[in-house]
Amino acid sequence: MIKICGITRREDARLAVDLGAGALGFVFWPRSPRFIDPYRARGIAAALPPFVATVGVFVNQTAEYVNGVASLVGLHAVQLHGDEDGVFAGLIRRPVVKAIGVMTAGHEADVNTKGPGGVGAMAGDTVAAWPERVTLLLDAHDPERRGGTGRTINWAPAAAIAAVRRVLLAGGLTPDNVGEAIARVKPFGIDVSSGVEKGPGVKDHGRLRALFEALHDINCHTARS
Repeated sequence: MIKICGITRREDARLAVDLGAGALGFVFWPRSPRFIDPYRARGIAAALPPFVATVGVFVNQTAEYVNGVASLVGLHAVQLHGDEDGVFAGLIRRPVVKAIGVMTAGHEADVNTKGPGGVGAMAGDTVAAWPERVTLLLDAHDPERRGGTGRTINWAPAAAIAAVRRVLLAGGLTPDNVGEAIARVKPFGIDVSSGVEKGPGVKDHGRLRALFEALHDINCHTARS
């Protein structure tokens, strides 16, 4: 499953879908450089073909606001990227994706993949706290920017988490590293934002095409194997 996040322009949404994206993400947190007004997002979502999922990203906003925007835009799922807990998730009237912060690459010495349930100790308790009905998104830990940092996460603990439950992999994915990331982590899906941009919220169409070409090469290699 391929999700392109941080969509703010209709032309970027159209190209991502034409190339094969199964989901698009809209950021409704006002402090994000990729923030989009819900009414503008509704216009983009209304023009999408059937079976393309729309996901709204929220950070520490009220359940009333989250549910209201989800209804207005017609979101298929809600992605929580703040300090929300399971009680809050239970108030959301859409399927929930919860972002889990993972240490960035270069911290291999700190990794302990023998934590609770075989999950890296840095996220073991956090992962176990979320029920299976919540899809986890693994992203670089950043309490200020809350995603879209372009920082690549450490794939070792990410792989340990992906081995025990369904996850979406984010964190610095680009056309150049997406093949290795998928091979090492084996996620259910990927979530790409800054890695295909020329500026926050403005997708680089050349990089978008390069990403899907890289994914196509992975599929061809898998089929031959």
